[in-house]
Amino acid sequence: MCGIVGYVGAEQAAPILLDGLARLEYRGYDSAGIAVVSPEHVLQVKKSKGRLQVLRDLVEGGKPIEGHLGIGHTRWATHGEPNDVNSHPHVSQNGRVAVVHNGIIENYLEIKEFLQAQGVHFRSETDTEVVAQLLEYYFNDCSDILDAMYRLLDRIEGAYALGVICTDEPDRFIAARKDAPLLLGYGEGCSFIASDVTALIAHTRDVAYLDDGEVAIVTKDGITVTDALRQPVEKERHFIDWDVSAAEKGGYPHFMLKEIFEQPEALRKTIFPRVHAGRIAFEELKFSPDALRRVRRIYIVACGSSYHVGMIGKYNLERLLRIPVETVLASEFRYCDPLVDETTLVLVISQSGETLDTMAALREAKARGAYIISIVNVVGSSIARESDDVLYTWAGPEIAVATTKAYSTQLALLNLLGLYFADELGTVTQTEYDAIVEQLLTVPGKMETILADTEPLQCLAAHYFNHDSVFFIGRNLDYALGLEGSLKLKEISYIHSEAYASGELKHGTISLIVPGTLVVALGLYGPLFDKAMSNVIEVQARGADILALTTERHAAEMRKVTEHVLVVPDTHALLQPSLGVVPLQLFAYYVALQRGCDIDKPRNLAKSVTVE
Repeated sequence: MCGIVGYVGAEQAAPILLDGLARLEYRGYDSAGIAVVSPEHVLQVKKSKGRLQVLRDLVEGGKPIEGHLGIGHTRWATHGEPNDVNSHPHVSQNGRVAVVHNGIIENYLEIKEFLQAQGVHFRSETDTEVVAQLLEYYFNDCSDILDAMYRLLDRIEGAYALGVICTDEPDRFIAARKDAPLLLGYGEGCSFIASDVTALIAHTRDVAYLDDGEVAIVTKDGITVTDALRQPVEKERHFIDWDVSAAEKGGYPHFMLKEIFEQPEALRKTIFPRVHAGRIAFEELKFSPDALRRVRRIYIVACGSSYHVGMIGKYNLERLLRIPVETVLASEFRYCDPLVDETTLVLVISQSGETLDTMAALREAKARGAYIISIVNVVGSSIARESDDVLYTWAGPEIAVATTKAYSTQLALLNLLGLYFADELGTVTQTEYDAIVEQLLTVPGKMETILADTEPLQCLAAHYFNHDSVFFIGRNLDYALGLEGSLKLKEISYIHSEAYASGELKHGTISLIVPGTLVVALGLYGPLFDKAMSNVIEVQARGADILALTTERHAAEMRKVTEHVLVVPDTHALLQPSLGVVPLQLFAYYVALQRGCDIDKPRNLAKSVTVE
């Protein structure tokens, strides 16, 4: 969702803010703005609806805007339509205070009515403007911006990451957070705030993460953090070793395509350090074998594509561990009164480590006594910090809104964890353990084989891009994989797409199959290939146009019944989705390309969903 960046230092702030916002574009937004304190202690605010380039052109790259302290924002509308007035930063009535905000102020109407009764006039329809106006109201009363900030935080309710500048404080600004990500950046003679590390890695790799209830006072010489009781807090710093080039396109037309092609190397970084002489080792894992043996139920909790990883994980973990596994949407878990206690293991999956629904589910599970192991990509993120154990995917920055390499590395890590646990419990034979580990190590190379020839997928995309509705069908792991293939297609091409378990076709879905309907039939899971073939024939008899996906072992059989067949290398049945997802990602990408869609920034979507 929305992006925040703030800077104070010796350089001109505006160009740095614009650069930071450009690196946050992937999060999703509909307007952008910056506010800089001038040498004369006057707020200079520029904002506009639309892409960041509109703002960049408006301010001529930021060079004419003088000042060494400022904040910037990319907004994804929640309160008020996308327009120049509702864009951030929001400014108080007398022009002394400017605010950027991610999240939702739940009691904004009550505060707005109170301030209007005091004679305050509002310009926008947003919940954020009440922060600027209330902060100025308190500042007028106490003449201390930090004291006013604490009074504000005591009054507002909801989720927020805040950046605040004041013309009376030209050498420092203030930041605060609750249930929305915000990090601090430590530079040489400069300091930063941002909602994501990608905004900062061109300037500093030294970061710390604000925790709920903390307030940061940011100056060029350093950052002071205090808690809700105004006591000083010593923050743990993290070094971000991502390359700057990893957050750039590197010659690819889109980040999504680049990240699809980065998957083999990302998988190597996830898998290889955790396999030694054919044995899986999680040196970072504190969860003991004795604790594992006490587990009676496992929940996998996630959203979006991470949820689809969990769907595959359910099949694989239950087979390997013989323990009941339930995959639950994080947004539902917290409201379903889950059966969680001290014998429950909860696996939390999130690329950003900041997904609000997932964070809330984590806290709910922890409060009920569960042990939490999270799988995340971002070091030091909120979910990582609040989990009992964290396993990092090491996928590097993922910029495109539609996830690819994060999905693949999460899946690989979940498979590694399942095998590791099965070995500890003795629920997998040595022969099968060795076979799966051996095949797991070959997945990156086999993925490179698929990526070496994308021309067939480009041709198929050109053939099918004008369909209005698509169905993905499969059984077992193929059904779980179909969920992700369908999501990829719908989120970047805007084609209506649904995934169904093939056995459910006759329970209603087949009524939607009419002549010319595109059905993507997955036949990767070897034990059920014959049933997959039967379902292909079944929908073909209703006039469906079939695009099949199968393995080299079964390609000849599949070609007997349908013309268009995509083929991936064979691997162990549990690992086949790791290879099968690649052509589905590429198909979605090339279809969206044919339709002229904004692939990296699909409409209405955000990379990191930090509001409920």
